[in-house]
Amino acid sequence: MSSDQATCSECGGRLRTADDETVCAGCGLVVDADRIDHGPEWRSFNDSQTNPERTGAPLTVARHDRGLSTEIGYDSGLSERRRRQFVRLRRQHNRARIRSKRERNQVYAFTEIRRIVSEEALPTQVRDHACSLFKSAQKESLLRGRSLEGFAAACVYAACRIESLSRTVEETVAAAKADRAELQAAYDALNRELGLPVGPTDPAEYLPRYAADLDLSAAIEQRARELVDRTQTEGIANGRNPSGVAAACLYTAAKEHEVELTQREAANTASVTPVTLRNTFQKLGAEPAVQ
Repeated sequence: MSSDQATCSECGGRLRTADDETVCAGCGLVVDADRIDHGPEWRSFNDSQTNPERTGAPLTVARHDRGLSTEIGYDSGLSERRRRQFVRLRRQHNRARIRSKRERNQVYAFTEIRRIVSEEALPTQVRDHACSLFKSAQKESLLRGRSLEGFAAACVYAACRIESLSRTVEETVAAAKADRAELQAAYDALNRELGLPVGPTDPAEYLPRYAADLDLSAAIEQRARELVDRTQTEGIANGRNPSGVAAACLYTAAKEHEVELTQREAANTASVTPVTLRNTFQKLGAEPAVQ
């Protein structure tokens, strides 16, 4: 039964619904209040189309304006004259969004950061962290005399180091528009002036990705992880390229399991030279030190 047809549980009087309350007409008992509206929370005042969206994109640090500026959309139902008018409005609006050279640099750098993150298939938190690092570097005037492309690549590499994601300098350079010298100069400035909370990279972080690239089994990866622990216990990994140490451990484990794998294939996967891999492999071939 509907509310106006039910009776009051106290006096048996007739119930009356007004606004958000259902009350008894006889004794005044409030039977129901604050009803929940299960309908949509949006309304469309446009007769030509129904658009339920009433909010924009969420805030993000990956844009210079945090995504708060107005976006002029596209509508295929406009006449030719109106379409040309909106093209001009959209062009002028995009120009007006950038108010200074500082914001122009942010727009360019953030676009480059998003491109590198997409090409390397990195998570969203790396993108946001890299953009925050670029803003901090810009605030500390670290960009003077250095390239924006180098700082964008350095911020992505630093964000990966902070988030404990295994990405080498060579991989970041391959995806960036900057060379290794530009990235290294920018990263050194970031690390020196901002005091980045980064430590030595654990070679074990590279093992799953390198094992997948080389099509090695889980048993070989597990054995390589044991060899990585041994390099850290005996000090073999000290002063060595973590990526090269991981490749050498995988190569050693593959040799133990009699799996065909050349030093050059393992070295190319880790972006190191075969000599770098061979040096660690020879150390692993020696007898373990007596504890």
